[in-house]
Amino acid sequence: MTLARLIEARYLSGHRVWLRFDDGAAGEIDLSNDLQGPVFEPLQDVQTFRHFTLNHELRTLVWPNGADFAPEFLRAKLGAP
Repeated sequence: MTLARLIEARYLSGHRVWLRFDDGAAGEIDLSNDLQGPVFEPLQDVQTFRHFTLNHELRTLVWPNGADFAPEFLRAKLGAP
């Protein structure tokens, strides 16, 4: 099984992002229901959430406060290619 590799990400609005993976899957996901726990709670604020970057080494979204989601989790939220 090949691990998901996130290759592109764009902020849309609210807690929605558009993602593209190296397997060709692309689309938008809403992370608003996934922002639970101490590291994710600051991201409930949209102004904080929108400041993610794509970490090319980890191949996932990361935030300045150290929060990140596993690329496999993001790929699963997107669904089938």
